[in-house]
Amino acid sequence: MTNDLKPEAQTLLKMVASSPSRLTPPALEKIISENTHLEKREIKALVKDLVARGELAYTYEFGSTFLEIPFNRPIRISNSVVIKPPGHQYRPESGDVVLKIKPGASFGDGRHPTTRLAIRGIEYVLKEFKLGATADQSSVLDIGTGSGILVLTAVGMGIHRGVGIDIDPAARFEARENVSINRLEDRIEISDQNLESIEGSFYLVTANLRYPTLKKICPSLRKITDTGGFLVFSGIRNHELSDFIKAYAGKNLEVVWQGKELDWMGVVLTRINREKQNANKSKMMISQKSLKIANF
Repeated sequence: MTNDLKPEAQTLLKMVASSPSRLTPPALEKIISENTHLEKREIKALVKDLVARGELAYTYEFGSTFLEIPFNRPIRISNSVVIKPPGHQYRPESGDVVLKIKPGASFGDGRHPTTRLAIRGIEYVLKEFKLGATADQSSVLDIGTGSGILVLTAVGMGIHRGVGIDIDPAARFEARENVSINRLEDRIEISDQNLESIEGSFYLVTANLRYPTLKKICPSLRKITDTGGFLVFSGIRNHELSDFIKAYAGKNLEVVWQGKELDWMGVVLTRINREKQNANKSKMMISQKSLKIANF
């Protein structure tokens, strides 16, 4: 969002971005008039100006016209991650990770809340838990990679190597294009492998999939996540969150982050070493007991 916009224009853009459904021009006018003191002519003038600036765009589908945030330009997805179509200019700020994503048919261009939540989850892990000396051995697996945006994010933010898997040949083609555009062919592999055939383990596992699928693949993901590693999930509806946590949390997995946008949830879990944790607790209890004896 452009910082030099008037407060009324920023409010209008936020209402478009936070709407659970796409808005037609009359529907947007109605929402704005109900939530502000703006008159109809002022709303029309605001919309016209925002369209001229490229902050809003008219789209047409199935006989209806909508006003939406355009994604044919650089867009900030999180504090650090900016995505842009190839060929567009963008002057990065300090700490920005700029990813080139070519428009295509595959899911994962940043316009859906689940993609943005997954990217924010990846950013949380890689900002809060520094890789340090393990960076050169770190790896990420992205399940159902689509455009490749999540594996690109993880590698762009410091993971050494990545694998994106998808059963859709069109998605694999587009993901490989995006990997090539970002010049990361030597660090990212796009594969048609199924999850069950994946060997080894990964520091980071990402999956932007619907909850029934996430629940089904839970046992496989436990096996391929490093101890001390992380799983980043999105595609979970708000009302599914408690069931999701019951399916995943415990058994050496612990929730460390949750994010919400509209009716969607993103979740980050870490795989902890339960034996080490219990040993540390035992040492602490022994130390406390010794302290009590010494102070007797």
